[in-house]
Amino acid sequence: MVQLNILSGRQAGGQRAVRRFPFRVGRAPENDLRLDDDGVWDKHLVLEFQKKEGFRLVTVAGALAAVNGRPVQDQILRNGDTLTLGSAKLQFWLAAPVQRGLHTRENFVWALVAIVAVAQVSLVYWLLP
Repeated sequence: MVQLNILSGRQAGGQRAVRRFPFRVGRAPENDLRLDDDGVWDKHLVLEFQKKEGFRLVTVAGALAAVNGRPVQDQILRNGDTLTLGSAKLQFWLAAPVQRGLHTRENFVWALVAIVAVAQVSLVYWLLP
């Protein structure tokens, strides 16, 4: 659904897929994404999903975070936004969709084509004098 690309800090170059909300980011071990970088609080921010508004970043009271360089406490996120918490930078990104296999549907269609072909051949033999 959502992917956080870690742009700077100790985990730079890493990615984290976000599949469940709320998603907590901070220094404490119970967070969904643990960052040990300078300036990151134990419980720094939470990413929430709200059907009508979309993805929302909410910082813990007193914690500092910036979205695209602007300090925020509560912000709706858009694809490609850069999040800064302490010395860590993250990029908010919509993850690539996972395509389900189409083998069952394809096999069903081929079976249907085979049944129609056999029915046509049977009909031709039945109609011949």
